[in-house]
Amino acid sequence: MERQVLLNKKVDIEEISHQLNVSQMTIRRDLKELESEGKVIRTHGGAISPKSLTEEMSYSSKKSQHNAQKKALAKQAVTLIEEGSTIILDSGTTTLELAKLLKLRSDLTVVTNDIKIANELLDSPLKVIVTGGELQKGVGALYGSATQQMLNVIHADIFFLGAHAIDKDNGVTAPTFEKSLIKQMMIKAAERTWLLADHSKFDNKAFANVCALSQLEGLITDDQIEGEILRDYESKISIWVGGD
Repeated sequence: MERQVLLNKKVDIEEISHQLNVSQMTIRRDLKELESEGKVIRTHGGAISPKSLTEEMSYSSKKSQHNAQKKALAKQAVTLIEEGSTIILDSGTTTLELAKLLKLRSDLTVVTNDIKIANELLDSPLKVIVTGGELQKGVGALYGSATQQMLNVIHADIFFLGAHAIDKDNGVTAPTFEKSLIKQMMIKAAERTWLLADHSKFDNKAFANVCALSQLEGLITDDQIEGEILRDYESKISIWVGGD
């Protein structure tokens, strides 16, 4: 069982039950034992290898990666924002690039849980609302009960969701349960959600589920994405590809 997980990075209980001709209860028991040894992480309907999970990097590390692609995504995203809109910007370096393109506008209300985005918009004519909450040190994101209370009472036209990892079957995932909950509440607070994700985020999984791809209005990525991966995901979601 452990070898199956290591080779495939994940196993499905129903599928492996048929392959090995053993009961699903036996598979679940084996996976539970492997999880107690730290060799797998159980998921709904199966398990994944701990090595398949991507961990969250610090802001300084993320900032230095794929800068040109993030700017391209932001240029594409800004075309979706209608005059007079209320938008939610998720925490992250890609949404920060979008915030930079909005600085000279005066017709928008921007809600964010990212102190670096708030700082970027400090002297702009925009109406800026910061969710409040506990600060995630080294990253700049706000989370916790105060953040949740704010998101529970607002309504926005569009939410730009940042992705830590995307998988065509498991959807969007986040490195912590707390972060996934904030993203879910942002999705619920907005009429439409667009996912911003550069090519490096595809075919990866993080710890906590955020949403299925079917819950999103669409996805914006960069032109460095491989054609085969693009075709795989286009069957699941509408994709815009941004370039320089």
